[in-house]
Amino acid sequence: MSLGTAEDESGSEIHIPAEIDWHMLDKSKFFFLGAALFSGVSCALYPMVVLKTRQQVSSSRFSCLNISCAILRHEGLRGFYKGFGTSLMGTIPARALYMVSLEITKSNVATAFLQFGFSETTAVAVANAAAGVTSAMAAQLVWTPIDVVSQRLMVQGSGGSKTTVLANLNSENYRSGFDAFRKIMCADGARGFYRGFGISILTYAPSNAVWWTSYSMVHRLIWGAFGVLLGNEKNDSNKYSRSDSKAMVAVQGLSVVMASGVSAIVTMPFDTIKTRLQVLDLQEGNGRRRPLTFVQTVRNLVKEGGLLACYRGLGPRWASMSMSATTMITTYEFLKRMSTKNQEDLSPP
Repeated sequence: MSLGTAEDESGSEIHIPAEIDWHMLDKSKFFFLGAALFSGVSCALYPMVVLKTRQQVSSSRFSCLNISCAILRHEGLRGFYKGFGTSLMGTIPARALYMVSLEITKSNVATAFLQFGFSETTAVAVANAAAGVTSAMAAQLVWTPIDVVSQRLMVQGSGGSKTTVLANLNSENYRSGFDAFRKIMCADGARGFYRGFGISILTYAPSNAVWWTSYSMVHRLIWGAFGVLLGNEKNDSNKYSRSDSKAMVAVQGLSVVMASGVSAIVTMPFDTIKTRLQVLDLQEGNGRRRPLTFVQTVRNLVKEGGLLACYRGLGPRWASMSMSATTMITTYEFLKRMSTKNQEDLSPP
């Protein structure tokens, strides 16, 4: 692991960890710790996903507060974790695919662009954008089927509730994730698990590209401003004194919130359309049901409120993305530090 150095007031060097590349990681430790850490993150943020999904799918406008109160009153805390078991099953392989694609792409693309003579800033921006796209596409191979099942469980109505806030938004009743899997397979076959796959790619690929690029650029700009303010203009971006290093969490947090806001606003309409395609069906006169098409979904949204209807759930999504990304970045960097090989393992033979 390469290190940046700085000197404190006593003249002693302080070593600050620099960027950790894919080849520096102990892969088994990386995947094992990653599965545990990100499962905990998913558990903490899952209620926000439930609120966002119910807002996006409902044809009526309900606030997060109304939905939260209704869930607590009629279902208790368990209502915020409908479909969580199913979602968690997909978290581990999806995160593994995401992290592998992200790290390999970032490392290879950045190296290639530097070799072609591009500046470090350009190489980092392009590498982050490319990594965001490839990691999103790889993860969606697992996430889309998990989303289809877990989201249907999220919008399952409360059996004992007569309130329209918690009305069952499914055309079927599902007892569990396995029951939902079985009924989707019987009704639609394997294709039913990839409903909205195309729109998922259109949502998450640019979202990830925008997010990672925005994050890296904002992160560098803020650190540069800190360097000027704290009198460290002569040091490079990896060299800070002990007092500067305390600002790292604040800088990461601000960068994450700004990047999440840009990404959420740009891709929110796609996310709303994707969720409806994966959850809602069209009920035909003979009692049969069939999936909604993209055009029908857009037409319904236009009838319900035009462009603003596409932004239902923006608040929970922005909050969820910001909190998820903040914990993800902090956890991810911690995970990479914990998974770094010993110095002797990195030395050439």
